[in-house]
Amino acid sequence: MLDLNNKSILVTGGTGSFGKKFVEVVLKKYPAVKRIVVFSRDELKQFEMSQVFPHSKYNCMRYFIGDVRDKDRLTRAFEGIDIVIHAAALKQVPAAEYNPTECIKTNVLGAENVIEAALSTNVKNVVALSTDKAAAPINLYGATKLCSDKLFVAANNIKGSRDIKFSVVRYGNVIGSRGSVVPFFLEQRKKGVLPITDDKMTRFNISLEEGVDLVLYALENAWGGELFVPKLPSFKVTDLAEAIGPKCKKEIVGVRPGEKIHEEMITETDSLNTVEFSKYYVITPSTPTWKMDEWMKQFKGKNVPVGFKYNSGTNTEWLNVEALREQIKIHVDPQFTV
Repeated sequence: MLDLNNKSILVTGGTGSFGKKFVEVVLKKYPAVKRIVVFSRDELKQFEMSQVFPHSKYNCMRYFIGDVRDKDRLTRAFEGIDIVIHAAALKQVPAAEYNPTECIKTNVLGAENVIEAALSTNVKNVVALSTDKAAAPINLYGATKLCSDKLFVAANNIKGSRDIKFSVVRYGNVIGSRGSVVPFFLEQRKKGVLPITDDKMTRFNISLEEGVDLVLYALENAWGGELFVPKLPSFKVTDLAEAIGPKCKKEIVGVRPGEKIHEEMITETDSLNTVEFSKYYVITPSTPTWKMDEWMKQFKGKNVPVGFKYNSGTNTEWLNVEALREQIKIHVDPQFTV
């Protein structure tokens, strides 16, 4: 049973949507947590977050200004830390295409810095956040996150005798997160027109709470090198538009550069290393540091068929218009009405 009481935790990119929800959940579930360090580079966002989780009320909270590009600062910040959650990334697809080197510095070299800093200190567990765009990437952001995933998985091969585990969690569209389609549609419906890139487009749906639960699951269950993928429902973007703006005009505007029609989290090639569980899939490392038969016996998984792929367009579980409205009320805006 996972117990984070008396543990020291650091979250890179801690002022983002995930970081704030993670902190909220940990403070609620583990009131005796020793320390939570929010590590990020935006002083304004840290100030705003400190108004929600002030040190005066939560004396475990710390706010560190820093950039994952700076290995020295990371190493200093990791002193006394037991668990690192790596959520920092440059993730805007158009910005990454226009500024490729900056994206590589943060998402790839920053990931390597997190690994090096964790190996240099006494960190015990590192969980890195991935994205559906890292599966068969077609844009630079996805390609950098695939590199990052590979670095974290392979870090288990160079840990030597250190008591540390590196694992990865991958999920898709987070309902209501900054820059995602739901808040965009909610804003656009005020204008009476909802722009839809393609009428066949689908997406997976996950809430921030479910994303946090997946990270906690990885912290508790990872042996090192696993890439965890949750089983999620899909939705059609046209159904989302209908759920948010039934009276709005729906305008097809064309797929943006670097955008997929369907989200993909496990590719056909990944199927050779993918194991299915009741709530999750796990892509196992090509060179695990543990015995596969013992791991399978422990968690009672089963290998997926060769050629299996996990795609939002061919999913078996779907959210209809009414279910989407309920999701928006629960996770985005309790006052939402059509």
